[in-house]
Amino acid sequence: MKKTKPVVLQVYCRVEVTVDDPDAVLERAAQRLGEADIDWSQESDTLDEAVAELRGDLVQAVASLVDPVGLLTDVPGAEMRNGRCWAEVGAPSERFQPGFGSSAPGAADES
Repeated sequence: MKKTKPVVLQVYCRVEVTVDDPDAVLERAAQRLGEADIDWSQESDTLDEAVAELRGDLVQAVASLVDPVGLLTDVPGAEMRNGRCWAEVGAPSERFQPGFGSSAPGAADES
């Protein structure tokens, strides 16, 4: 079997999330933070402080629940290695629209 060089791809994804029950979202985010493999003795705050901070920030709580690794669960030959997820309130940012900027992959040539 011929070994091929891995292909590194960047996957860009924007989703809209509607939160109908903020308390449930905040509670689940706090639960997952408590279950996370974090050595709190090495952190600047305690678990209780971090949970209190997270419960006061719905946007951060939603972002903390996003699981990019789950995108490729059970897909042989593909591995999620890095990523960054965040949340913002309001309408989608123009920078995340198809064709944004002249250097966007797949953008039409305007010359």
